Amino acid sequence: MKIEDIKPAEGSRKKSKRVGRGVGSGHGKTSCKGHKGQKARSGGTVGLGFEGGQMPLQRRVPKRGFTNIHGKSYATINLDRINALQGVDVVTPEILMEKRIIKDMKDGLKVLGSGKIERAITVRAKAFSASAKDKIAAVGGKAEVL
Repeated sequence: MKIEDIKPAEGSRKKSKRVGRGVGSGHGKTSCKGHKGQKARSGGTVGLGFEGGQMPLQRRVPKRGFTNIHGKSYATINLDRINALQGVDVVTPEILMEKRIIKDMKDGLKVLGSGKIERAITVRAKAFSASAKDKIAAVGGKAEVL
């Protein structure tokens, strides 16, 4: 290989179009816009989602429900998962994150009552289902709301 054989990578060097700089530029007269029509005019673009007067997709598709701006989204865990934790007497969201049982905390942790719990344990969470509270209390544990 010689120095005179070295070339820039294919497509790496591109000259910008200098439009509207006369006929000799190669992009003169109509400035690469063709003759007449909406796209030839200044400001001649259609809006986002415009379909030529046809009813746009975002208006054709039926809408359902609503998004509650005050709604809370909790990370959930069932009692059988808590029962499976060995050597832990106090279960907190931080411990569950550390052990990778829950991935995303969202607005807090909610304990649900599916499964059995066999030992007295203290569970600290943002919310509890009624059945979870009853099952924890039945074995002598505590359900503490953070």
